[in-house]
Amino acid sequence: MQKRTLGNSGLQVSAIGLGCMGLSFGYGPATDRSDAVKLIRAAFESGVTFFDTAEAYGPYINEEILGEAVQPFRSEVVIATKFGFKEGKTAAGLDSRPANIRSVVDAALRRLQTDVIDLLYQHRVDPAVPIEEVAGTIKDLIDEGKVKHFGLSEAGVQTIRKAHAVQPVTALQSEYSLWWREPEQEILPTLEELGIGFVPFSPLGKGFLTGKIDANTSFDKSDFRNTVPRFSEDNRKANQALVDLLAVIANGKEATPAQIALAWLLAKKPWIVPIPGTTKLHRLKENIGAAAIELAPNDISEIDKAFAAIPVHGARYPEQLQKMVGR
Repeated sequence: MQKRTLGNSGLQVSAIGLGCMGLSFGYGPATDRSDAVKLIRAAFESGVTFFDTAEAYGPYINEEILGEAVQPFRSEVVIATKFGFKEGKTAAGLDSRPANIRSVVDAALRRLQTDVIDLLYQHRVDPAVPIEEVAGTIKDLIDEGKVKHFGLSEAGVQTIRKAHAVQPVTALQSEYSLWWREPEQEILPTLEELGIGFVPFSPLGKGFLTGKIDANTSFDKSDFRNTVPRFSEDNRKANQALVDLLAVIANGKEATPAQIALAWLLAKKPWIVPIPGTTKLHRLKENIGAAAIELAPNDISEIDKAFAAIPVHGARYPEQLQKMVGR
């Protein structure tokens, strides 16, 4: 697979990474541990060198699984993980105090079976701790050799600028896809100006853009999409027009809807690296195949024009989660 560099950092990763969250968190029952390890190793064998996890995914178990999976080839991959929640629990609130950052890093190093974290993100901006203090702590951890690169997740433009002035930010991770275009307004121009890479999570619209979810789909009771307004039955029915359009475009390219959605992101900027997640080997292969699809500028403009004519129904987050975005 082709490699990409995240901004001006020099950090090289595969053009498509693997988001590991869904293996143990957020999308229903956790994947069997041995199956999760096999999937991560299959991703590496197919050219993926960029793996995304977090303390909060489980909590803890996701980092342990990734650490076990990549141990045989640790030096050949880039591991990204995150800090920022109390005791690693998203429901417990934010905690980006320097002492907690240090504690999380030491624990993550043990779980990941490594001596350095390649890319460390603040999972969500903590209004109680100045971002300059957070960036300064990461700078110290980089100087100590425990971390290589600093990242932010779902941060707003002013926070990005303030953090970058203290410790250069290698990557911003935020949601971006054909049905969530908000980053194009302020975020992408700022990242380009500052030389920061962009790592879109949910590049397939939390699965909706694959075309395998419709108004009749029922989610497991532990699947967080049950709380997402965009995934209400009525909104799924209203948003079906988007997937139908994507299917038409995909047929014309002899590709799948998911592959076109990922190829669209890759064509937007050379420093964008999406991290689709999956629990299935055939979906993994499908996603990786998107890296070989080239969309010309006129393809992108046609897709953009067609999608702009179809309104998206429903908020991407419930209100309490949306409040943690863009700080």
